[in-house]
Amino acid sequence: MATQKPTDTLRPALVLAGLLLVAANLRAGITTVGPVLEDLRRELHLSSSMASILISLPLLAFAVISPVTPRLARRLGLEQSMALALILLAIGLVVRSTPGLPLLWLGTALLGAALAILNVTLPALVKRDFPNRIGPITGAYSVAQSIFAAIAAGIAVPVAAATALGWRLPLGMWAGLTLVALGVMAPQLRRHTVVTPDEDDVHLDAHSIEDTSPSSPWRSALGWQVTAFMGLQSFGYYVFITWLPSIERAAGISESAAGTHQFLLNAFGIVGSITCSALIHRSNDQRLLAMGAATVFLVADIGVLLSPAHTAVWAALAGMGGGATIVLALSFFGLRTTDHTQAAELSGMAQCVGYLFAATGPILVGALHDHTGSWTPAMILVVVLATILIGIGYLAGRNRVIA
Repeated sequence: MATQKPTDTLRPALVLAGLLLVAANLRAGITTVGPVLEDLRRELHLSSSMASILISLPLLAFAVISPVTPRLARRLGLEQSMALALILLAIGLVVRSTPGLPLLWLGTALLGAALAILNVTLPALVKRDFPNRIGPITGAYSVAQSIFAAIAAGIAVPVAAATALGWRLPLGMWAGLTLVALGVMAPQLRRHTVVTPDEDDVHLDAHSIEDTSPSSPWRSALGWQVTAFMGLQSFGYYVFITWLPSIERAAGISESAAGTHQFLLNAFGIVGSITCSALIHRSNDQRLLAMGAATVFLVADIGVLLSPAHTAVWAALAGMGGGATIVLALSFFGLRTTDHTQAAELSGMAQCVGYLFAATGPILVGALHDHTGSWTPAMILVVVLATILIGIGYLAGRNRVIA
């Protein structure tokens, strides 16, 4: 059983404030990079390929760290694991903005590891503290996450231009928000909630990977369809976050306008997430919803390829499609499984494999640009994968469970 001291009763409002502040940190440190990436590359003499590897490093950390985080949470407790992650995140944000290329890589790796831990532990705390309001609270922290992601992207360029620190200031300043979250959550550190393997929502270990029973998602076509949906939608989203400003700069769009478009990308992600959350249980299956969301993203991809001058429109559409598809991907973990254990295995499988695939997106797109000197081949690849996502959405969206 999960245990905590009976005397450690906290006001729900304080707990909720802590959760929302933690959620606010989940994307801000990532989305602030894209708008200033060209300045960073120019100062540090990074190729497109090296810059894309840098951007993909947090995703690789998600894939590697997420499966072992439950073990850390069982050893330290949920609260202490989250506090450790917030400290690592603050350190990583400061280190990556400190002069010296090795520190940029080290700080980014620390950031990725910290976010991976928070991605796993935050839903567990929601389940513990708000067991009868999981849906609304999850929606609230998803919105908080998206709002701060949009703010971080929108103000990165003007903040970089405001001081001699340049791009280093927007990359490092979000450590302040991390420390605020840690301070608000400090009263919860008196708790020590230990999650047993049976209660672990994201449990994934060697046994589950090697499980050859018919009900294992690793042996199920449906399990791989959900995993493919997770990976493909993440691939497109992180390509946009990483390279859209650079694509626009190459098309003659100003740096400030490109930063505004990154804000639109993330802001309209909120619209997509809320809309999808409202529609997901309105029908017996999610085929039309999944195909529709993927189609919106495909239209955005084609728009950027053929008419980059109208990227404000395409960024808004990409945000809506991306916000809807990530909500669907996360929801499929429960909708396509029969019990708690199977849902946990599918969650671990899809996040591990999906983020590994997503990490190749910025790297592959950057390499194609370096090799061809044009963004056209890279965007054609994104269009092809978005088209495949529509078909995968049909398969994953069917009203079936892993047998």
